[in-house]
Amino acid sequence: MVTTAKNPLPNLVLILTDDQGYADVGFNGCEDIPTPNIDRIAYEGVRFTNGYVTYPVCSPSRAGLITGRYQGRFGYRRNPTLNPFDPVAGLPLEEENMAEILRKVGYHSGVIGKWHLGTHPKFRPNRRGFHEFYGFVAGGHRYFPEDLTIPDIESVDRAGAWYNTKLLRNETRIETDEYLTDELSNEAVDFIVRNQTKPFFLYLAYNAPHTPMQASKKYLDRFATIEDPLRRTYAAMVSAVDDGVGRVLDTLDELNLADNTLVFFLSDNGGASNNGSINEPLRATKGTIYEGGMRVPFAFRWSGKIPAGIDFDHPVSSMDILGTMVDLTGVEISADRPIDGVSLMPFLTGKKQGAPHDVLFWQMFDKGHSAVRYGDDKLVMLEKEAAIELYDLSGDKSETKNLGQEETETAEDLLKRLEKWQGQLKPAIFDPLGTWNP
Repeated sequence: MVTTAKNPLPNLVLILTDDQGYADVGFNGCEDIPTPNIDRIAYEGVRFTNGYVTYPVCSPSRAGLITGRYQGRFGYRRNPTLNPFDPVAGLPLEEENMAEILRKVGYHSGVIGKWHLGTHPKFRPNRRGFHEFYGFVAGGHRYFPEDLTIPDIESVDRAGAWYNTKLLRNETRIETDEYLTDELSNEAVDFIVRNQTKPFFLYLAYNAPHTPMQASKKYLDRFATIEDPLRRTYAAMVSAVDDGVGRVLDTLDELNLADNTLVFFLSDNGGASNNGSINEPLRATKGTIYEGGMRVPFAFRWSGKIPAGIDFDHPVSSMDILGTMVDLTGVEISADRPIDGVSLMPFLTGKKQGAPHDVLFWQMFDKGHSAVRYGDDKLVMLEKEAAIELYDLSGDKSETKNLGQEETETAEDLLKRLEKWQGQLKPAIFDPLGTWNP
């Protein structure tokens, strides 16, 4: 896209939740957890009913999102060790991320919340193109300020204690006094206010509703009628995020920025089995190759630029967020590392018809589980169990009827496509989560 004084670069706001269930937003039918502000993104924009991430656990999914590439192409095949002294365990420096790419055309970029793309100093946001960082570098965090007692991740002396580290403002440890989700929302609003006169990219990566399950009384009191204590706390955590999303959207409106700001919303993977989330009618949860692990709440809003209140039913990928950003800004992508994402704008505005992708792929490196979706057909391959499954998602998004023995030609075709793609991937380049025991 050519930019001129009359056609300024759009602001870009990417809101990511953590382990949120497919069914846990109003725009996907949730009834017990009101999400009016998250729903605004879908109702004032586009709901993607077949929106996928590239991996069913946190860190590889984020690597695919932020680079617009299948993370297996550069060996990011698992959740990495959180060892801050490991110079390999992070997003490879030769892979450009959103901030590094957008910086080329003058964007001011900030990331707020969960990073989880490397704890070693060389992998942290301020070294990776972001002008501002407020949050934490590990894969999870405790929510109450009194629990944040460890000065930095280098001081962690036991497994799991990275959840107790103090937050970072850039590379400075700070003290906080509010519930973490509220802290992140405060920072997001402040970032927008301070940077309203320049093209900005805000990556707001909430860690809610990822474990530990912690919510403040303010939010718990909203759900006194939910009897299951786990579901009640989960609902409270999602509601806190929804409040924050509302504050972000209201700030854009108050500053007259909504017409020049594209807002993206999605979860990093499906709802987890241990946090009270619901993925129904999708099968299974986070950590699986089934729909419940990878199909997520997914919506865009850009007031006046894309239609409001429509459903887009073709499969799309989290990689398409960067693809869309590239299209809108005209920034050049390195020829030796082309992105796999595509721009969704022409499909949303009616300039193009049909599906943005012919085929989408997934592989869980350590489990040996793989999947490919081609049209409405999805092949699931559980290699270690020597099982091949085939589902027609057009009428069976719950993946209940295995057609593998009936539709053998289709299964063979998808398997060939999958094997060809797998040949383009690299082995895992770093040790997995759990290998650092300080």
